[in-house]
Amino acid sequence: MTGGNGSGKIKILIADDHEMVLDVFAMYLSSASDMEVTTGKTLDEALEHITASGPFDVVLLDLNMPGMNGVSGLRRAIRINGGKPVAIITGNPTPRMLDEIMNAGSSGIVLKTTGVRSLANAIRFMHAGEHYMPLELVRERHNAGRTTKNGRLSDKEMMVLSYLAEGKQNKEIANDLKLAEPTIKMHVTSICKKLSATNRTQAVIVARDLGLI
Repeated sequence: MTGGNGSGKIKILIADDHEMVLDVFAMYLSSASDMEVTTGKTLDEALEHITASGPFDVVLLDLNMPGMNGVSGLRRAIRINGGKPVAIITGNPTPRMLDEIMNAGSSGIVLKTTGVRSLANAIRFMHAGEHYMPLELVRERHNAGRTTKNGRLSDKEMMVLSYLAEGKQNKEIANDLKLAEPTIKMHVTSICKKLSATNRTQAVIVARDLGLI
């Protein structure tokens, strides 16, 4: 897939108010034979670039630069970039922030600690129409999803919970998982405790509310 500028290059816009991050990213990407880079330091500057010479093949926006206001700036950029990928650059997002960013329509999340080679690959990936998220963020998001106020559900507890959601009894779960029935009972007790539920039915309801199942 080639860029939309007639040169065959991927046309990239990076906006970040941290000059060092911006310079390092822009310098490396400009040296790639298949990329052409434009930069900005605020959301307004980025939107002006898109209006004047866009849409860009891939837009990267710093989450915390002036004008962004969380994901509302991201939404504005997506609206005017003609359906082409817009992604976020950030430091260390919380799991809730990750969800907000992706739910707002972002094509991906690039960490400021990302190596420049990985950054170029991430851009090519998003340009091809895929969603990009670094592996460490995928793991964090996955783990955060199963953490309750009374502790994190283990892999085995998550498995037992999924059987409880299907309405299976301890004996059936034990047979399916090839475990002793008292072991399953122990897991169910632990699940109820971690989810602050009084019984297995309530545990399933709470787990659904939390998005665990």
